[in-house]
Amino acid sequence: MVGTMALLPSFIRPTRMTPRPALPAGRPPAGYEAVLDAPDDRLSPALVAAGRGEYATAAGLLAATRAAAEWELRDRYARRLAAFARSRPEWYEAWRAAAPDDPGALLVGAQLAVDRAWPSPARAELLREVSPLITAAARADDRDPVPWRIALDHARGSGAGHRYFEELWEAAVRRAPHHYGCHVAALRYLAASWHGSHRECFDFADRAAQDAPAGSLVQALPARAAFGYLTDGCGAAVPRARLDAAADRAIALSARLPAADPAPAEVRNKLLYVLLRLDRRKDARTQLRLIGPYATSFPWDRFSDDPLGHFLRLREHLETAAGPAPAGLLTVPPGLVGRHGGHGPAADH
Repeated sequence: MVGTMALLPSFIRPTRMTPRPALPAGRPPAGYEAVLDAPDDRLSPALVAAGRGEYATAAGLLAATRAAAEWELRDRYARRLAAFARSRPEWYEAWRAAAPDDPGALLVGAQLAVDRAWPSPARAELLREVSPLITAAARADDRDPVPWRIALDHARGSGAGHRYFEELWEAAVRRAPHHYGCHVAALRYLAASWHGSHRECFDFADRAAQDAPAGSLVQALPARAAFGYLTDGCGAAVPRARLDAAADRAIALSARLPAADPAPAEVRNKLLYVLLRLDRRKDARTQLRLIGPYATSFPWDRFSDDPLGHFLRLREHLETAAGPAPAGLLTVPPGLVGRHGGHGPAADH
């Protein structure tokens, strides 16, 4: 079996990212409201318009991210728009009919097709039918790494072999060496292919983070590996020092990002879980302040059918109780393991 899938050497190259300024993180007032998966100021109008059956705002948003090469935002927006189209497809169908060659429409369509196939017991068969849609999205703009992230998720879901996955990986990182979504897709493929080999996942995540700029979301990848280890319950033990180092790296990244902002909310929610499992309560409280009102479905939907309620219970405990969080709030219930582990979202970053 290929050591760390030979994925790493192909993306060790420099890139430039300007860190967003951090804002003061004062303690929120007691009882402050929380919202789940809140869109940012750019995505919100697109979702509102889509709710009215209009696609032009979404098309304009994705066109703007493409023109500015804002690949992280483009990835996030495409996933959210596809999720909306899954339950309210009429606006997307109108977009696809009016502009079948629009790169944004092709991108959302590829993500939507993967999302629709993912929960099915016949996932691998259904995903094979999706391949032409991903190819079309990739050909629409050769610079765009997001179709390649979708292709990486597709490869994991269809049980692709290592060699094919490596080819996709190399194509993805040629376009964006430090694209977070592509790195998460590779990490999840490693976890699925070598179930229990958490050290391989950590090796991949650590090397990727060491190569990435300080402001890159890839700095949170080791914490994503730690989350996988802490929720998996199998494989060889990972030393506590390595878990703490992963959390420290993500804490440093979080400090560079705006406080109480929806964009980094998922990274912080995931980090909050890791810190609670490590019983680092002071650091967890700091992340809670930085999260502000912005709860995210991932990771809390791994522990409850009510992710917002689960987040609120953890928040209340952390703000009011002195001891560690009850184990029931931090362990995956048996009834959710199969659904989220086997048939959960394709790309929950």
